[in-house]
Amino acid sequence: MIPVEYSFQRYLEAKKSIDDRALNGDVWRTMASRLPPSSRERPLRVLEVGAGTGTMLERMLDRDLFSYAIYTAVDALEENGVHARQSLGQWGSGHGLLFSGTADRWTMTGKESQIEICYLQEDFFDFAAVEKEKWDVLIASAFLDLTDIPSTLPLLFKMLDSGGIFYFAINFDGATILEPRIDGDELIMALYHRSMDERTINGRRSGDSRAGRHLFSMLKECGAQILAAGGSDWAVFAGADGYPGDEAYFLHYIVNDIRHAIIKSEIDTSLLDQWIAERHKQIENGELVYIAHQLDFTGIAR
Repeated sequence: MIPVEYSFQRYLEAKKSIDDRALNGDVWRTMASRLPPSSRERPLRVLEVGAGTGTMLERMLDRDLFSYAIYTAVDALEENGVHARQSLGQWGSGHGLLFSGTADRWTMTGKESQIEICYLQEDFFDFAAVEKEKWDVLIASAFLDLTDIPSTLPLLFKMLDSGGIFYFAINFDGATILEPRIDGDELIMALYHRSMDERTINGRRSGDSRAGRHLFSMLKECGAQILAAGGSDWAVFAGADGYPGDEAYFLHYIVNDIRHAIIKSEIDTSLLDQWIAERHKQIENGELVYIAHQLDFTGIAR
């Protein structure tokens, strides 16, 4: 059913299964192999920016990346933090962990594990302007392509210890593919990508439609050493039983996002309305295939 209203938090949860398929295995394994050991006496210090509803932390816990950690999550939206607390609380209970804490500080405790989570509702740039702490691991997933990367990377790396690990995943890189093709595709995709390059938030440039490829040189300019990089394309399609999980909702959200991104451009509104209606119909019929090209990176700070 085509949604009447859209929830960003539901979109973030719906794309977890898509991210799970997309994340580059070689980059993930390289990152995991470089994590320093953690213990009750020396927990791993992790910072995630643009933490959303906590799906990356849940994924890391599912894959047993660490048992003892102090995990600081930063996100500008209060609703994301509320949803993260609920989701992680359910995850902890389902894994036999004691989940406790206040509104923005939680602890998941097991017999041989303890994860302390501090979820800060704060704009990244405000956070970076005053934060003096250093972390062992720095995570940003589906975040950097929403920022002005040249001004964002130095702020990130000043918070990472020398020799610390960074993991930058799901960085969009210039290709949005929708099949089957219909009238308007070429123009609408060009306008959609241009909207990413022209986007501003609070007067600050906030987007790059070719963030993935640009990160190769930008990371080196920041003195970072790239240990592994590779594709992490989203690929969403219907099987015999339709789209998996809540991925039809994810597709409806994407189509609606495209509409909002270009509605004020020079496109003929009747063409756009027809295109949007046809794409929603294809989702309802299980016909739409959606691919977005992205890149993952991991490495160390010098």
